[in-house]
Amino acid sequence: MKKEKVSRRHFIGTGMIAAAGVALASKSSFANSFFAPAKPNSKINGVQIGVITYSFRSMPGSIEQILKYCVECNINYIELMGEAAEAYAGAPARDGSTDYSAKLAQWRENTLIDPFLAIRKMYNDAGITIYAWKPNALNAKNTDGEIAYAFKAGKALGCSHVTVELPTDAAQTQRLGDIAEKNDMMVGYHAHTQATPDLWDTALAQSAHNGINLDIGHYTAGTSTSPVDFILKNHKRILSMHVKDRKFHDGPNMPWGQGDTPIKEVLQLMKKQGYKFPATIEQEYKIPDGSDAVKEVKICRAFAAAALA
Repeated sequence: MKKEKVSRRHFIGTGMIAAAGVALASKSSFANSFFAPAKPNSKINGVQIGVITYSFRSMPGSIEQILKYCVECNINYIELMGEAAEAYAGAPARDGSTDYSAKLAQWRENTLIDPFLAIRKMYNDAGITIYAWKPNALNAKNTDGEIAYAFKAGKALGCSHVTVELPTDAAQTQRLGDIAEKNDMMVGYHAHTQATPDLWDTALAQSAHNGINLDIGHYTAGTSTSPVDFILKNHKRILSMHVKDRKFHDGPNMPWGQGDTPIKEVLQLMKKQGYKFPATIEQEYKIPDGSDAVKEVKICRAFAAAALA
C-alpha cells in the first residue's frame, strides 16, 4: 500500500499554531474573575490524540511535571506510566536491597487508593484524562495482590485499562485476564517487533478482559507491512494505540514523516471509521540538538493535526 510521505519541515511550518502549548491560567484574582482557565484539547476531527509519559523520559518526571508537559503540548489524554504515580502515592524508593521487591509488594497490597484519586482530580481539574496506566506490577513475578492493586489504582486514576508488555507465557495472560475480570478492568497488551497479525490471538481468546495496546511503529518495523489490515480486523479489541514512525525491516525510529509507518493513513482510517480508542504519541526518535521532548511532542501533535485536517 503506497504511503503518502510528508516532510517534517512542512508539518513544523503548518502545524505549530495548532500544536502550541496552552499557557497556564493566571493566578491573579482579576484573571480568575473574568477568564476561564484554558484547558488542553487534542481531540481532532473526532480522533483522540494522546501521549504516554515515556515521551518525556528525558525530562524530570514527577506527577506535577508530567501534568505541566501535557498542558504545554495541548494534549488532554495520557497513558501514565507507573513510577511517577507510585512515588506520589508514597511507594518505598528503590534502595538496591535484596528484599526491595518484597517491600514494594507489601506496600502495594496494603496501600490506600486515596493518592490515586487525588492524582485523578489534579489531572481532571486541568482538563486531562488519564485513560490508561502502565505500572510495573503485572508480571509473572508479581503477586495476585499486586495485580489486583494495579487494577484498583488504575480505576481510581480514571483509566479504562492498564497496559503491559505481552507475556510469552499464555498462563500469565490467562491469569491477568481472570484477575482483570474480578476487578472489572481491561488489560491492553503491548508488543514490539515480535508483532505478527496473529500474535494476540491466544490472549484475546482467553478472556474478554484481554485487549490490544497496538504500536503501529513497532508493527511496521517488525512485519515490514502496513498495520491497516490488522486494525480493520481487530479494531473491536484495540484499547489504545501508540504512534511512532519506524523504518521497515526492524529499522530505526524516525521523526514523523521520515519513516515507513503510514501514520496519516492510520489516522485517516480512525477518522473515517469513527474508532474511539486513542492514538497516543510515543516520542522515541533521537531528539535533535537544541530541542527537547516537549518541543518534539508538539511537533508530533502538529503532524497528527495536519494529517487529520
